[in-house]
Amino acid sequence: MKRRQALKNMGLGAGIFVLGPSALSLLQSCKNEPEYDWQPVFLTASHGFALKKILNVILPKTDTPGALDLNIAQFIDSYMEEVVDLDERKRFLKSADAFSEAFRKEYDKEQEEGSDEDFEKIIQKYLKASPAEKQKYAKRNTETQDAMRQDVEIELDPDAGAYDYLTNVRGVAIWAWKNTEEIGENVMWYDPIPGQYIPCGPVKDLGNGKAMSL
Repeated sequence: MKRRQALKNMGLGAGIFVLGPSALSLLQSCKNEPEYDWQPVFLTASHGFALKKILNVILPKTDTPGALDLNIAQFIDSYMEEVVDLDERKRFLKSADAFSEAFRKEYDKEQEEGSDEDFEKIIQKYLKASPAEKQKYAKRNTETQDAMRQDVEIELDPDAGAYDYLTNVRGVAIWAWKNTEEIGENVMWYDPIPGQYIPCGPVKDLGNGKAMSL
């Protein structure tokens, strides 16, 4: 499947991330870090392993660079460490822990022992769940508290927390992927000095159907 159609099919999760200029700056600073010897600074080594596996399923390398090619795992880890507030960090870690527990229940082993196939199946279980199942996950995490004032100390249900974690990671990964220099300039329609507004014109003159990166 071509990347553009895959992104269209996946959509964006609501997520807990608030992405602005500081995130863009951090994203660019992560692009040249060597991927092979990365050690998480915010996440545990186990969560870092799982995050890379998850990102490789959501945004694999195809006809365009994948998440691992663009160091998006490093970006997410650094973003949580350097940008977000304490409550948001706690929520993210709790959802990562919930995913770990859901993985353990699903396969009777730790996530760092998981194969690519294991991660593909569990991601499909949650991100391709039916609307009724997704509603059930959301209800489990909010039925005892105000949805706008969630207590970060309350333990997450493993299934509901895993769904939240994967939804958040998917949302920020797609945002980061689209905003990297490599994708913005070489995959999307890039015009650093936009010209006149053309409401109607030949597709070949208007990016050949690609979304504009600026």
